Amino acid sequence: MPTYEQGDYVKVEFPDETTGISEWMWVRVNRCDEVNQLVFGILDNEPLNGYEGKVKLGSELAVSYSQIREHKKPTEFTTR
Repeated sequence: MPTYEQGDYVKVEFPDETTGISEWMWVRVNRCDEVNQLVFGILDNEPLNGYEGKVKLGSELAVSYSQIREHKKPTEFTTR
């Protein structure tokens, strides 16, 4: 079984090279590559930092396992 499955959410650290302050955002997993330790998914947050327009809500990303700070199944999110 893969570490991360389609539909899972991972909280990813996005470091800001200019300020040194990181931003953490959720990525919805489409698939993962266990061999290369990569998650492929869709950004599920609106970034606070500009990232020069390269990253925005809905962006398709490839993320290294080393950037992942948290992992949740879709059922772990509750609505109120």
